[in-house]
Amino acid sequence: MTVTIKVRKYQDEVLALLQHHLGEGLSVSPTPSSPREPRPAAPSRQPGHPTHATPKHRSERPAALPPLSPSEDLARNRPGSRVVGIAERGPSTVQRLKAKLLRQSSEWDSWYAGLEGERRVGRELERLSPLGWRVLHGIEKSNGGDIDHLLIGPGGVFSINTKNHQGASVWVGDSMAKVNGGKPRPYAAASQAEADFVRRVLGRYCAFEVPVEPVLVFVGIASLNRAATQYTVRIYQEREVAALGPLAGRLTPEQVEHVRSVARHRRVWLRA
Repeated sequence: MTVTIKVRKYQDEVLALLQHHLGEGLSVSPTPSSPREPRPAAPSRQPGHPTHATPKHRSERPAALPPLSPSEDLARNRPGSRVVGIAERGPSTVQRLKAKLLRQSSEWDSWYAGLEGERRVGRELERLSPLGWRVLHGIEKSNGGDIDHLLIGPGGVFSINTKNHQGASVWVGDSMAKVNGGKPRPYAAASQAEADFVRRVLGRYCAFEVPVEPVLVFVGIASLNRAATQYTVRIYQEREVAALGPLAGRLTPEQVEHVRSVARHRRVWLRA
């Protein structure tokens, strides 16, 4: 069976959903997907209470990093920087204001909402810098998708996906989420797949195992409920991401800087 994804912004979520159901039977064209590495069993813990373990050293030699030019340095990215380039192709400020006054919806509304959500979460993450955390934004992937934020620090690496649903009631299960009781959306499954991807990429360039956890952050919502069995993805509202700040015991300061030096290379993600 062949599935064609026509709307690129949904690509990551659709692929995650297919992978959740098909497992190893899924391949992606034109580039075949890499064999999925076994995912370690999720520790038995409540969200917000991580296990602490020192990363193990790997036996194989890590790959060499490509040269880093200013134009390919992701440390220069601001929150939502990739969405800005897409949104600039949409209606002008005047047109948007007119549509808002007339209460007219647009296909661009979700892009502008996503941009605002990434900026708000990005501001919260930047506040963790004094605690030894480093953050990168808008990491483009070779499949056309992107990683909203990557947080690197003493508590490990967190792949962060933001969702802006103003005034909504959100429920999150093991793989799916529902917004205002609507159709299931593969938010949790997509976050897990993204963390697996990040772990594989960083693992190629590090001499130690890099602990990566998925995080799903909701912006502007009225209420948030999690399934009792949801332990594999950290689920937060935007102001709750500060809970990541005190986490420690996963990476040394030297390892934090090395992981950041790898992650800031645009080409390591596009080659994956």
